[in-house]
Formats: sequence, C-alpha cells, structure tokens
Amino acid sequence: MSGPGDKEVEIASCSADGSNAVFVFHGEDHTLGNALRGVISQNPDVTLCTYNVPHPSKHCINFRIQTKGAPAIDILQKGLEDLSSMCDHIVDVFQKEVDT
Repeated sequence: MSGPGDKEVEIASCSADGSNAVFVFHGEDHTLGNALRGVISQNPDVTLCTYNVPHPSKHCINFRIQTKGAPAIDILQKGLEDLSSMCDHIVDVFQKEVDT
C-alpha cells in the first residue's frame, strides 16, 4: 500500500522515442489494470497493452504500453480519461434507473 509521500503513478521505463513505456500504479490491483487494459487495447495506435501484479504482497501493478509511434504517456492519459467517462456514464444510467 502506498504511504505518505509515495507517488501514485511513476514511469518505470521508457524508450527514447516514448512509444514504449512501463508505468507503475501504486495502491492498485486487477480492478484498474484489467479495465484500463481493455480500454487502451481498443486504441488503433496501440500494438501492445498489458499489465501484471509483480507479487501478491505488493500493492501495485506494472502497466506496459507499446504504440506505433505515439507517446505512450499520451495513450495512457487518454485511456484514463475514456475509462473515467465510461464509469461516469454507468453511474448516470444506474442512478436514473434507481430513481424511476
């Protein structure tokens, strides 16, 4: 689990052109990893998107993105924004059904 002063996301490695990078999400697990991988994998600029949990006792995921040339960090940001929008939509639809 991340403690005070720990970064929530860090770049563990990145290619010289930025098209291949590994990001470490501290305090996250398969819940974010699988959902984000699904969203980012649909991007046509992405050639590889994967994640792993390095060890069950470590509360983090390693998230790798490889693109056809676009900066991996831009792809990650768009993926996070898209996932957030999807979650907002699901909450809105759910709330409308609860209210009716």
